[in-house]
This record gives sequence, structure tokens and C-alpha cells, in this order.
Amino acid sequence: MASRRLRAFNRWMKSKGFQWSDALEFVDTPGEGIAVRALRQLEEGDVVAKMPKEACLTTKTSGARAIIEEAGLDGHLGLAFAIMYERSLGEDSPWYGYLQLLPHQECVPIVWTLDEVNELLCGTELHQTVQEDKALIYEDWKENILPLLDLEPLKLNPKFFDIEQYFAAKSLISSRSFEIDDYHGFGMVPLADLFNHKTGAEDVHFTAMSSNYESGSDVDGSNNDEGIVKEEVALAQNSSMDMTVSIEANVGNNIDSDLESSSVSGDDTSMLEMITIKDVSSGTEIFNTYGLLGNAALLHRYGFTEQDNSYDIVNIDMELVLQWCSSAFSDRHSRARVSLWRRLGYSACGSQDSEYFEISFDGEPQIELLILLHIMLLLDDAYQKLDLSVSVAGNCPESNGGTAHLNGNIFPNEAFNMSKKSLLSKRVCDTLLSLADMRESLYGLNSVEDDIEALERCSLDRERKLYHSLVLRTNERKILQKLRNYASQPFEINKHSSPRKKLKRTTKRRD
Repeated sequence: MASRRLRAFNRWMKSKGFQWSDALEFVDTPGEGIAVRALRQLEEGDVVAKMPKEACLTTKTSGARAIIEEAGLDGHLGLAFAIMYERSLGEDSPWYGYLQLLPHQECVPIVWTLDEVNELLCGTELHQTVQEDKALIYEDWKENILPLLDLEPLKLNPKFFDIEQYFAAKSLISSRSFEIDDYHGFGMVPLADLFNHKTGAEDVHFTAMSSNYESGSDVDGSNNDEGIVKEEVALAQNSSMDMTVSIEANVGNNIDSDLESSSVSGDDTSMLEMITIKDVSSGTEIFNTYGLLGNAALLHRYGFTEQDNSYDIVNIDMELVLQWCSSAFSDRHSRARVSLWRRLGYSACGSQDSEYFEISFDGEPQIELLILLHIMLLLDDAYQKLDLSVSVAGNCPESNGGTAHLNGNIFPNEAFNMSKKSLLSKRVCDTLLSLADMRESLYGLNSVEDDIEALERCSLDRERKLYHSLVLRTNERKILQKLRNYASQPFEINKHSSPRKKLKRTTKRRD
């Protein structure tokens, strides 16, 4: 039997023109939240839900639109204000039935206390990112929201617009918002946000037709594309397929089961759709996929992790590499070798301000790191010859067929495939072991075995923050152990290693 809040939400959806298949069951489980299950077999291409754009909570539909536009509150900043504004209206808000279904905030790290962040995320790919995010979010509130509370004509209730409410709204946006179209931008999409995530197991696809206002092309909706974590996958979007399949317009709010086959609609750009992309068995939960994300990204954006997530990575910062180098060589040596590495056409991930190298789930290091270490460890004579050859070639490796010669080895430009075996000298492998130890030390005094034991004792229901932070920590530390194995037995591992999944860490961006 549906919970009281679900029954109220269903009534609200009907009043707003939502349509959903009678094959969907919304399940409200204490401690686990809401899930969507299939009451019967669903076929690929079935349209299982349609959501009116005007019923979505956006900066264009909110009653705060005039304030948002007058104050120039763009993007997620404006959407956060819209959420706070509608919450301040209580039962007078057109979205009251929807807002009552939402938690006050999602348990993402930006709403954790600073002490919790420092204790639970220490050493992980999230630690510094969340610290910086919390500071930036506070500055956004102080500079853009706080001044509005003093404007007499607005009469905003400070209780609903304080820093705690702003963080809460930002957490909902991080975990639940979708990109609707070029006119509405990002927004809260009721019903669509009830489908839970499972990596690599997408059952339904969120589709936004082109806007009635300005857009001239179809737009795939994506779940919150604000910048993320140091390791993040090239921000995977909630929607990865261009599907404009729809059903004919129906009377009432439930999509009749006979009309769930994929018949093309008349390009109704006022509606959003959830479409099955594969067959779904009766009785199973129906999942959406937020992207192929590692645990750092999942925890950062959505507040949960997944055991044995094959998209996890660990980053070795350039700063850590230079720190190792300074312990063995002079600063002049380090600068010259890095400069040569760059002139050969190589680069790390990130930017000049935040550069890093990725270690894949299998423990395989990014080839650019191996090349840098090889150059760092070159004897002076070999370094001088390579430096001269690059200078003669006009600092352009491409002019030599995309390659430069080093100690009898060929170093292709980064776009070329290259055997790592030739780079795994004993000195390079020893350096990888040192870097793994340096990276490991960031987690503190507890061993990985200590963390694994703590995770086994931890209760997800009672200690959610601790549980997910331990999953993140243990998975990252297991990757570092795989890196040690890789460096200890390079040739055997190199033969069997799988292609490295190309992931990216978060770029932090302010709206």
C-alpha cells in the first residue's frame, strides 16, 4: 500500500497533467526511500512516463522568476533560490505536493560538517574538492542571496533563505536536477527523479524534446551536470541516447498499457518522457543511470557509493610526483625534465592549476605518467641528446613523424598507441612503488585492513556517512595495492591488463 506522502504526490501529479504507465509501482521503503518497480513485463521502447515541462520546478516556472532575473541569479544559483522560495510558500506553492515528497536535503558531502569531511574523507579523491565546494557555496550565498533579504519590497522570510537552507537546496540540485532544454535549463523534474541509479544498468532513458521557446533541436536530458570530483568521468549524462519516441496523447493521467509501444509523437515539445531502452522483467526495480561514474563522483553528487565499482580510479597529483622528484634530484632537474616532457607533446589530466595522473581500477597507471618518470630518470647524456633532438625539430615531435627517439625507444605523441613494457624499467617501477606509498600516506595511520574491518562492522542504515566514506576509501586503497602489484610484476600484468577507462576528475565551476 502506498505511503501517505506517495498518495498525496500521485494526486498532485494527476492535477498537473503527468502521465505514467499502469505498469509502474512506486514503493516507499523506510530507510531506503522511494523506488520504481515494474508490475509487469516492459518492452524496449515503451514510454512509461510523461512529465509536463511547466510542472517542473525551474527558474522560468517558479513564482520567484522576476526576483531571480532581476538579481541575475543564473544557473544552479537561481534554481536553488527557486527551491527555497517555493518552500517558503508552504501549501501555497504550486509544487507543495512535490516538495513534501523530497527530503529536506540529500546526504551528499557538501552538507556534512567540516569535521565530518576532514575525518571521513581524509586522503580520498573527495577531500579537497568538498572543502573547496563548501567554501564556494558559502561565498555564493553571502554574495548573492544574503543581500536579497534586506530588500524591503521582497519581504523574504530569512528562515527559508539562510545558509543551511541554501546548502540543502544545493544538495537536492546536485542529486536530482535534470537538464530540460535550452529555455528552462536545469530544473527539478518530478516523477523522473524517483528512478534510482545503478551503474551500467540503465532501464529507462530521460528524454527532453526541443524547446517551444528557442531550441531548434532535440535535447537529451541529463541529471545535474555541475562540475564534480577530481576523478570524474567525462561528465556522464543521465541521458546518452537520442530517443524521440513517444505515445499518442492520452486522456487522463495513466498511460494505457495498449499505447506503450513506441509510436512517434507529434513532437510535443511541452512534455518530457521516460522511455525504456531494454526489456524489464515484472517485479524488478527500474533503474536510470546517472552516468558511468566512480564512487567519488557518486558520493559527491548523489550521496552513495557502489561496492566494486569498476569505474573507480585514484589520482596521483603532479605535485606528488614533483615532491618525489625533489627528494632525489634538484629542482632544476625536475623543471627541465617536465619541460622536455611537455615539449614532446604530453600532458597530465586537469589544468596547469591542478594536474594529475589517473590510476585505473586495474591498477594501471596513465602512460603519460610512465613517460614522465622515464624522462625524469634518464641519465644526463641521454637527456641531453633527446633535448637536442627536440630543439632541432623545432620543439615539434610531429615534424618527426610524431615520434622522438630516447635510449633506443620510440616515444610517440600521446595520440599514438604505445607498449608500456618498454617504459617499465626497474627504476620506473621502484618510483611507482614510492608514489603509491606517498599517495597511501594521505589516508592517515589506519591500514587498508583496518578500513576493511571497519566497513564490515558498519551499518548502512545507522551510519550512512561512515559507510559510504569507507567504501570510497577501501576501493581507492585497493587500487593503490593493484598499482604496487603492477609495478612489482610489470611484464606479466602488462600482458593481461585491460584498456584503461578514460576518466576525468571534477572541474569545479561556479554558477
